[in-house]
Amino acid sequence: MFKLIKRWWGYTTARLTGSFNERADPKVQLEQAIQESYEQHRRLKEQAANVIANQKQTEIRLNRTMEEYEKVGNNARQAVLMADDARKGGDEKKMSEYTQAAESFANRMIVLENEVEDLKSLHLQASQAADQAKAAVNQNSAALQKRLGEKQKLLSQLDQAKMQEQLNRAMTSLSEEVGQDVPTFEEIRAKVEGRYAKAKGVSELTEASVEGRMIEVEQAAMNVEAQGRLSEIRTQLGIGPATESGPAAAESAAGESEPAVAEGEPGPA
Repeated sequence: MFKLIKRWWGYTTARLTGSFNERADPKVQLEQAIQESYEQHRRLKEQAANVIANQKQTEIRLNRTMEEYEKVGNNARQAVLMADDARKGGDEKKMSEYTQAAESFANRMIVLENEVEDLKSLHLQASQAADQAKAAVNQNSAALQKRLGEKQKLLSQLDQAKMQEQLNRAMTSLSEEVGQDVPTFEEIRAKVEGRYAKAKGVSELTEASVEGRMIEVEQAAMNVEAQGRLSEIRTQLGIGPATESGPAAAESAAGESEPAVAEGEPGPA
């Protein structure tokens, strides 16, 4: 039962996570990832600082212990010399006291020697750890700078993707139905083109039919009547006939310029 609940919880979590990732804004997620990288780098620097501090403390203890060892060694040698002087002077008591002091210094030297060896080993390990921590910080810093450089590239690609998605949706809406009662753009275009073609066909048939010719004749008769009415108005106003223009005037002028051919005379060859 517990395994079933655990599997169900894992499935639900994965499903909710996937649904969240699909709806989340990539720009916000990218900013969160950069902030998390900054936080990781900060924690790594703190850990590296602790490792380096431990190495420095070990180094200080080692130096202090070595100084004390050297000092105790000098005291031991001095006690031996003073014990030898007391022996030469025949002072057995002082010789014994100086000898005991020299032995105490010698015992202290042994303890310090062991402590120095231990500290040297610890210092070596601490130095290696500090070097690794420094390398890790430098490597992570370079990776962080690389991520910051890629951030701008990703933001640019994201803007381009959004623009392309909008364009794709716009192009898709031109060929898909908006609703059940709304025709597509292609259907509307086919309908308009069909009506235009039909209207052109009817127009061509009308122009070629008898009715079309009759309309042309009626229009010409109306034009002649209108010209006659204008001539009457000009006569009433004492205005001469209007000067012809265009191709008709040119033909009239050409006819007047030709010389008359006398009856019985041969025309021009």
